[in-house]
This record gives sequence, C-alpha cells and structure tokens, in this order.
Amino acid sequence: MPFSLFLAFKYLKPKRTVTSVVSLISVLGVVLGVAIIIIVRAVMTGFGDMWQEKILDFKPHITIRSFAGGVIKDEENLCRRLEQIEGVKAASPSLETRVLVENRRRVVAPVLVGVDPVRAKKIMKLDQMRAGEFDVAGDAVVLGIDLAMELGLGVGDDLLVYSPMNLISEDEVYFPERLMVKGIFESGQRDFDSGYVITSLAVARDLMGMDSGVYSIHLKTERPANLEYFNGVVGRVEELTPNFLVQTWQQIDSQLFSALAVEKNMMVILLMFITIVAIFCVTNTLIVLTVQKTDEIGLLKALGFSSRQVMGAFVIYGWIQCLVGTLLGIGAAYLVLHNLQSMVEALARLGVEVFPKEIYGLNAIPWRIIPSEVVDVAISVILFCTFASFLPAWRASRMDPVNALRKE
Repeated sequence: MPFSLFLAFKYLKPKRTVTSVVSLISVLGVVLGVAIIIIVRAVMTGFGDMWQEKILDFKPHITIRSFAGGVIKDEENLCRRLEQIEGVKAASPSLETRVLVENRRRVVAPVLVGVDPVRAKKIMKLDQMRAGEFDVAGDAVVLGIDLAMELGLGVGDDLLVYSPMNLISEDEVYFPERLMVKGIFESGQRDFDSGYVITSLAVARDLMGMDSGVYSIHLKTERPANLEYFNGVVGRVEELTPNFLVQTWQQIDSQLFSALAVEKNMMVILLMFITIVAIFCVTNTLIVLTVQKTDEIGLLKALGFSSRQVMGAFVIYGWIQCLVGTLLGIGAAYLVLHNLQSMVEALARLGVEVFPKEIYGLNAIPWRIIPSEVVDVAISVILFCTFASFLPAWRASRMDPVNALRKE
C-alpha cells in the first residue's frame, strides 16, 4: 500500500478526538448537499415528465388550424386523409370556445371543447373516469372532477351552458343549452380537471351559431416523445396541409416546459452553495488535522519522507471524506425519493399540507432520477473537494521539520 494512502487511512481511523467529530460533521455536510441536489433535480424532472404525460394524454400531439383563424371546411375528408399518414394514429375535428356554465346559481367560465363523439375517444385518453362514462353523443357533456365539485354536479345532473355569441351579436339572441352530465373524469392535472367541458360538435356549433366547419383538427401520433420520429410525422403532415398552420404540443406548451427548465437550473445553482459550504467543512477539517499533527509531520519530514508523500496523504484524506459523503448522499436521496409520497401524506395527516393540488395542479409529487445527472453531481462534488484539500495539504507539505518538531 502506498505510504500516502496508509497515512490517510491511519488519520481516518475513528478516535475520541475533536478531529473525528469534525470529520464526521464534514461527511454529513457532503451527504446533505449531495442528497438535496439529487432530490431537487429528480423532482423537477418528474414535474416535467408528468406535465408532458398529462398534456400528451389530454391534448392533441399536433393541432391544425387556419392561418387566418377562420373555420376549416370539409373537416371529415381532411381527417380521413390525415389518418392515412404513417405515424398518425387518429384525427378528430374540434371546436373550442370559452363559455359560461351555471348550476344552482354557481357560474364558472371553462373552455368548451366540441368533438366528434366517435373520434374523440381516440384523441383524448380519459381512462380515469371518476363517475359515469365518456359519452358526448347528443346533448351530453363530460367534465373534470374539480369543475364538477365546484358546481355541485354529479352524473345525470343538468348543466346550463351560455353561448359567448351573446357578447358579440347585437341582432340575435342565443339561448343557453341544457346538457346532461354523462361522465366525470380525473386527469390528475388541475388545469384540465377544472377548466374543460367536453361535448359534441353539434352542441358546440349550436352555441357558436355555426352550421358546419370546425376551428381545428387534432392529431394523435405514435411516439410523440421521440423527437426524431415525431418531427418526421410533423413534416409529412405539413406536406399534406400546406395552406394550414401546423403546431406541435411542444410549441403550444413551450412556455411551461421552458419555465420548468429554467427553474430546475436555477434551483440546482442555488443548492450548489450548500455543497460548497460542506466542502469548506472538509477544508476546515484538514486544517485542524494539520495543526494537530504538526509534530508527526515534522517527524515524517525528518525521517526523509518527501513533501509530495505528505501532501498526498492529506489530499487523499479529504478525497475519501468527499467520496464517502457523496456515496451516502446518493443513497440517502434514493431512500427519500422512494418514500417521498408517504412522507408527504404523513405530514398532511399532521395538518402540514406541503403539496396542495390547488397550487401545483398535480395529485402526487412526481420524480425521476436521471443517472447522468447523478454522475454529474458526484463528479462535481468530488472534484471540488479534491481541489479544496490542496491548500491545507500544501501547507502541511511545506512545513519545516525543525520548526514543526520544536512546536511539540
């Protein structure tokens, strides 16, 4: 075993001294710093994944609109042509508008989505039905659980929907539509569960005073998260619809994902200061150790051990502290993340609401660990710790053996 490594292990051997206590605190500081960074990055990644999943399930992968924002005619023929494109699973015409809905003098303004009753099931993945079924045929309506609770609605109840055209048209009056609630869904995303009402195209056209046509065509594709494959599908759609505006799910919700990415990076940068503080603790430990071992260092130098060997011992000492702290921090992060939801639920039972759905819009804390990010954190911390060990190690190696032994 090299002398520097032997000496580092000798100093690391637990003793009932102040140095051992300081070393333990330094390791715990590295553990906390590494664990917190990994946990935060995993949760922020999970937020992005869950929002992406909810968006891909509820919203279309590709949306086709008129350039002038007008009405798309002959939508059924266009849908059949689009469904023949390789990679397109389903196409459905859609008519979206914001309306006022009322029940028992409670008024809310959700977005009403008129869809083809047959095609809609292929576009909207609403498997989590809290009550009833996904049926929008005739004068039926399906809405989210949060909106249903806000209006006090259940399956079989009637909902009054007021046309927005009454705010535009001066010569005509559009009577409200009385629709029956056939289903209540729960997507797990508050924006969808509280802000959307789904009905048939016929009802939506009546509310908008339209005889035919739609505002948009929605497409579901295969592998929308595979950007290379998905972009190929988008290219083929654009070739078929050169006179229309084609938008992808990334473009429509770009602000959300950009905000998440920026927030994730900022959180990591801020939390890195915690790790830097822990690294300073390692440096302080080495300074204390060199002061306490001044006589030993002087004796080693007098016996002929080189400055490089002495310096290497203290660098390895600090490096091992960081390595142990990093490994324990990674293990602690995995342990916390796998029990994160249980911890949140336990706090909620004690009256501490740390993740309310009303604020975050999700019914569970999402997380996903990216191995490459864990490796990046580990390498960064170990490198910083190694560099931080050089100053006290260099000080120890530069000691004059005569002066060091005289201080004994």
